[in-house]
Amino acid sequence: MAQTVCVLLDDATESALSAIAGDRSCPLKHILWVRIVLLSFERLSVQDVARQAGVSRPAAWRWQQRFAEEGVEGLLRDKTRPPGTPPHSTRTVAKVLALTCSEPPDEVTHWTGRAVAARTGISLRSVQRIWQEHRLQPHRVRTFKRSHDPAFAEKVEDVVGLYMQPPAHAVVLSIDEKSQIQALERTRPDQPLGPRHPAAQTHDYTRHGTTTLFAALDVLEGTVLGRCMQRHRHGEFIRFLNTVEAAVPAGKAIHVVLDNYGSHKHPKVRAWLTRHPRWTFHFTPTSASWLNAVEGFFSTLTRRRLRRGTFTGIVDLQAAIKRYIGEHNQSPRLFVWPKPAAAIFDALNRAPEPFVCVSCLVVRPPLRLRRCEGRV
Repeated sequence: MAQTVCVLLDDATESALSAIAGDRSCPLKHILWVRIVLLSFERLSVQDVARQAGVSRPAAWRWQQRFAEEGVEGLLRDKTRPPGTPPHSTRTVAKVLALTCSEPPDEVTHWTGRAVAARTGISLRSVQRIWQEHRLQPHRVRTFKRSHDPAFAEKVEDVVGLYMQPPAHAVVLSIDEKSQIQALERTRPDQPLGPRHPAAQTHDYTRHGTTTLFAALDVLEGTVLGRCMQRHRHGEFIRFLNTVEAAVPAGKAIHVVLDNYGSHKHPKVRAWLTRHPRWTFHFTPTSASWLNAVEGFFSTLTRRRLRRGTFTGIVDLQAAIKRYIGEHNQSPRLFVWPKPAAAIFDALNRAPEPFVCVSCLVVRPPLRLRRCEGRV
């Protein structure tokens, strides 16, 4: 490549290039390309331009030619280049996706990236890119549970209606117990968080016993009334109900959302309800504890206080739980149920689209797998 361009600049262009060369926020490669043009404007030889800019002579010729053809804008972008390796065909991508969503051979439970790469004849990284583009994660699995309660719809409408439209002059409580909370004391002090390493705990511990937390979440205010007891039979449940009865102002009806645990339906509990007519129980469907709002509080309590905690005994554990509830009640957050019952039914009745063989696929970007009409 020989020098065939003579760089001539007017005042406006020279000012624009000087501004780019002095801009500290500009990419270094843009500053380098602009410097080549500015040095060329000073009537230096190509060898001197290349030496002062720190590039080769063909590079100096190349950017002189680019400036002559495209001006200042040509110095601020790279030319598009064809990829070194052509992208995989649509059929190859469809084959990877169909294979990933099919049953794996032999005695394995799911496909791995290397297994798919070996079967399709492409690289592991290509398989990973296809999975990432189409949001496939075969290494992950989620659990679910469908309720078979014959009165599922009625109970969902009852509980959700209570959350979204609570009755006037009433208190709505979500009550449950978190049982078998262990008082674990680690055998060595915890190692604190530091640069390049997380906090650490010993895997062994001393177990000092368990306790049960009875909790009532006020849906309208977000506060929690809790009490720790050694067991969670109907007798302890009635004692907790008496505690709630004393805490709720007289004259207000009490609506309680709770699950189907046996102690909640014990004959003595039903007799207690008969003696306290302002109480009304609303049971969640079987295998649908996600409808019980207090479960969210139990999850937060476990993650933020219990899981990493170390306790010297039952008394220490119960005191820690009591302090946490007190801190929670100082700045409670109002509980808001986001979806009506109809939206829950639609989500539960929504079935995923089936996957079929590669020959029955209709491919559109982003790639989707659809069942062809008239085929199985």
